[in-house]
Amino acid sequence: MRRKIIAGNWKMNKTANEAAALAQELAVHIKMNPHDRVETLIAPPFPFLQTCVRSVSEIPGFHVAAQNCHQEKSGAFTGEVSAAMLASLGVSHVIIGHSERRTFFGETNDILKAKLNAAIEQNLIPVFCVGETLEERNNHRQVLVIEEQLQHTVCQLDYAHLRQIVIAYEPVWAIGTGLTATPEQAQEMHVVIRSLISKSFGHGNAEIIPILYGGSCNPKNAASLFACEDVDGALIGGASLNANDFLSIRNAMISSLA
Repeated sequence: MRRKIIAGNWKMNKTANEAAALAQELAVHIKMNPHDRVETLIAPPFPFLQTCVRSVSEIPGFHVAAQNCHQEKSGAFTGEVSAAMLASLGVSHVIIGHSERRTFFGETNDILKAKLNAAIEQNLIPVFCVGETLEERNNHRQVLVIEEQLQHTVCQLDYAHLRQIVIAYEPVWAIGTGLTATPEQAQEMHVVIRSLISKSFGHGNAEIIPILYGGSCNPKNAASLFACEDVDGALIGGASLNANDFLSIRNAMISSLA
């Protein structure tokens, strides 16, 4: 069975005290309400990673992800953080290829491929993001866009490393806009992603890859999204900044497995 994952991307939010309090609140709840099929991730800003790792380290199935890493091992890259640095903190996952990184920081497929390799070399689990803009969807190019994003990155990995990957489908038009893909749209695109992986690595390998939905998932729409066969969880933005909302989404995933 594929892993089910609820991941919270805090982006550039929270102060040190706020981050510590949120991580601790989540830790208390998840420790008291474990589930052996649902993994929970939080991705705080870099300065708060170690604090959050300490909060979750003793709780099975609860992990800390970084929001990004640099592709080089070390060097004169002011302001950047390497995969080795993240691993040394006890971080287990790293988000790579988020649309905001592609759009605001010019990250290309070549850069993202190098970041994937850097993360895997440090035994970090990449949460690799793909998705189309509204213009691309309106022009019926969403499948071609995602195929290009995967072919030059994930599909360049070897079989052994593929099993380490989590993919997040994030329709760019539904991030921070209040828009959300319908369950039917989400399922359709998750099937597309799985079929593209299957073309490169075979059906069996594609079937084990968790694919998360990453476009404005919230407590109101989570249950309907998780009812989709190929939606294996969510990469959550704004709703992850509130413990009650985030836990409600996690509970929706647990309920979907009952």
